Formats: sequence, structure tokens, C-alpha cells
Amino acid sequence: MTWRMSAALGLAILIFPSDPAWSASFDCDAKELKPDEKAICDNRALNDADVKMVTTFELLSGLLAMGSRGTLQDEQTAWLKKRQECGADAACIKAAYDERMKQLGETYKNINRPF
Repeated sequence: MTWRMSAALGLAILIFPSDPAWSASFDCDAKELKPDEKAICDNRALNDADVKMVTTFELLSGLLAMGSRGTLQDEQTAWLKKRQECGADAACIKAAYDERMKQLGETYKNINRPF
């Protein structure tokens, strides 16, 4: 294979990734997906929002003290219930992610930092 063919193949893989490249924070191949999870798996923008949110959540969890970490987890659990109430409504799910990212951003701003 020539270097041009190799480069073209590599570019095609980057531009046209297969569905398994999507990586929601849950198993999209599970048999019993809830309506909100199915909508996230079927919508690339929602899938990306899920990955961004869960990555931010995990990073924040590592930065917070234990008591604050518990509060963050409780807030996440409440948020997941709210997202599930959206059912398959993509606009509602997107709004839920936007709201959660705003909340996580505020949590980050309020972390005590040494001088």
C-alpha cells in the first residue's frame, strides 16, 4: 500500500468513524436502554455531551474533598433522574446537559485553592 493510500485510509477513519467510536458513559448495546439513553446513543451531539459531562464530573470528583465529593455524587444522582424524565426528547436532554455543565462549572469555580 502506498503512503497516499495509507494517508487516505487514515483520514477516512478520522472523518467517518463507525458508531462504536461513540462512547457514551453507559453501554449503548445493552438490551434494556431507557428512552433517554436510547436517544443519547442515537444522537451524536447528545452522545458527545454525555462524554463531556461525565469526564468533567470524574475530574471534579478527583479534585474535591471527601465531603464535597459526596455532595457532588448526590447532585449527579438527582440530575440523572431529571434527565430520565426527558424520555426521548432530545431538546430536553440537551437542556439537561447544558444545565449540568453549568453546575459543574460553578463547582469548579468554588474549589478552594491554595495561594
